[in-house]
Amino acid sequence: MKGKVALVTGAGKRLGRAVALRLAREGADVIVHYRSSEAEAREVVKEIEAFGRRAAALRADLSRIAGIQALFAAARDAFGRLDLLVNSAANFRHTEFLAATEEDWNSSLDGNLKSVFFCCQAATPLLKEARGTIINFADVGGMLGWPGYIPHSVSKAGVILLTRALAKELAPEVRVNAIAPGTITMPGDPAEWESDYIRRAPLKRSGRPEDITDAILYLATASFVTGHLLVLDGGRTL
Repeated sequence: MKGKVALVTGAGKRLGRAVALRLAREGADVIVHYRSSEAEAREVVKEIEAFGRRAAALRADLSRIAGIQALFAAARDAFGRLDLLVNSAANFRHTEFLAATEEDWNSSLDGNLKSVFFCCQAATPLLKEARGTIINFADVGGMLGWPGYIPHSVSKAGVILLTRALAKELAPEVRVNAIAPGTITMPGDPAEWESDYIRRAPLKRSGRPEDITDAILYLATASFVTGHLLVLDGGRTL
């Protein structure tokens, strides 16, 4: 990744943060997108700069197309190029079917699918110039469909199909792939998350951030892979 420029959405916290830091350790300059986690995003920038890489924290509300367009214009002005877009920003709303509201539906679809579509659209001119790559975050909910999380599951199923469609639309200049994590646990997460996943997954463990960042690095550099969904679930979907 040396000499490359990456933009990671939702990079102030959790997996987005882990991805941004891993890309920087591998040599990339990184644009750290955030919506409300400004303090955390600026800490990520400091850590990236400590690796000797360039970084910037840029705010945008990804549910608004104008915000997305402004984000990528600012990224172009600051770095002049873009080689990798990682769409990791998302929400995860518990929504009981009979109680679901229009706001519940819109929040899941706007935050998890519309935002990815328009980020990819805004990034495409820069990515075509660099013959770059898009990596989208889906999850196993988009494959299994979770009761209590139907709008979320539908939004992530949409990300999977969007990835496949864009892989054809943007080839050969831009590769487009996705990952589908299962349960990924981080320090401070409730212990019951891991114990439940140990019960369900054949590998008898939950995922770790490095499982995700290894996959991102692979897809970022696998020049003969496009339109692929890489499932990272310890066998859960079996």
